[in-house]
Amino acid sequence: MKFIEMTGGQLETLIDDGELHESDLQAAGVEAESIIRINEQGDIEIRRANRWDVVGGLLGNFEDRLKKSTGLNWA
Repeated sequence: MKFIEMTGGQLETLIDDGELHESDLQAAGVEAESIIRINEQGDIEIRRANRWDVVGGLLGNFEDRLKKSTGLNWA
């Protein structure tokens, strides 16, 4: 599966209305320095000490937003 990685801070600027809220990210333990990855289906995962946990998902035209925000492509 391919992903684009970013920080929690980058994720906060990427999310649109109708997706996750700041309180959802906080409840999942996402902080500005957290390591986040998003797959091609829009699933958002946070890196824990020994695993990745799904914390939500992106909707709509997230691929263009993701690539524009990070400057990265699927890897």
